[in-house]
Amino acid sequence: MPLYLGVMSGTSLDGLDIALIQQGHSTRLLGTRYLPMPAELRTALLALCVSGPDELARAAIAEQQWVKLAAQGIAELLLQHELAPQAIRAIGSHGQTVRHEPARGFSIQIGNPALLAELSGISVVSDFRRRDLAAGGQGAPLVPAFHEALFASPHSRRAILNIGGFSNLSLLEPDQQVHGFDCGPGNVLLDAWIQRHRGVDYDKDGNWAATGQVQAQLLQSLLSDSFFQTQGPKSTGRELFNLAWLDQQLRVLPPYTVEDVQATLLELTAISVIDALQAAQQNTEELLVCGGGAHNLTLMQRLAALLPGCRVSSTEAYGVPADWVEAMAFAWLAHCCLEGIPANRPSVTGAQGLRVLGAIYPA
Repeated sequence: MPLYLGVMSGTSLDGLDIALIQQGHSTRLLGTRYLPMPAELRTALLALCVSGPDELARAAIAEQQWVKLAAQGIAELLLQHELAPQAIRAIGSHGQTVRHEPARGFSIQIGNPALLAELSGISVVSDFRRRDLAAGGQGAPLVPAFHEALFASPHSRRAILNIGGFSNLSLLEPDQQVHGFDCGPGNVLLDAWIQRHRGVDYDKDGNWAATGQVQAQLLQSLLSDSFFQTQGPKSTGRELFNLAWLDQQLRVLPPYTVEDVQATLLELTAISVIDALQAAQQNTEELLVCGGGAHNLTLMQRLAALLPGCRVSSTEAYGVPADWVEAMAFAWLAHCCLEGIPANRPSVTGAQGLRVLGAIYPA
């Protein structure tokens, strides 16, 4: 059975995830490699998320650095498993999203797949969003089709919640086509707020948020954003939810302690997920959580409290490590592209029909 690699770095920009899978009738995770994002590269990638001088040159330089880091991780993973590049059918590389504006017809991921094919000696499949966008879709989220392949049950109404920088849901009902959409901010505001005020990358276990009190007026102000009033298909990114957006909300409200703001941001993540889930799929029996947010114990407890009667657990409970679902998904998307299998879902993205996603860069 063929082997594939999946490479992705999410909106949190904490590092690169590389997953090695075996793809037959089912998907089997064989190995993983994580590389922390160098501080200089993270700063460069964050700067590309907003307009600035000399963007094209800066993007070209940043993506070369990103690819060299990915190639290093791939070489290390292959060495660890005693595999030659020729043993891998393809790399599915998502690259790094720097702009996502489907309302304007584009989503930009940088990651120079030609250079990655050259450095790794392995064919690369990349540029997964653009074909769906060309067909009138949002180009995101991309993972619901993989969630369906991995987690769908003929007996249970399930939802798969990925909490990375942003949150997205995949809704799996027996005998129904998969639905899904972005819910709003996942970790992006929580990480940015604690980085600003505590100088650390993230709120481990949600411990800092747990010291604050949810402020109802602030929460309602945040939830009043028009994004939360619309149903899917929809997707979002740093273009909307960022510190400038939060600061604008805080300027017109009473002063709050920094701990109370963190607690309220965690509640925003939880409430936006649960409101969206209950509106789109009532009586969900199981909520399976993946992504970095699955390790936020305070957030997981809040999700469970807001969904009485629903089993809330990490995908770990189903044999799939929560940190590696997305990287596995891009390896699977490479497989789908090479096999000519449509991997978008119009019910998720709003595209005009099923499309084969990705562009192929031979080794």
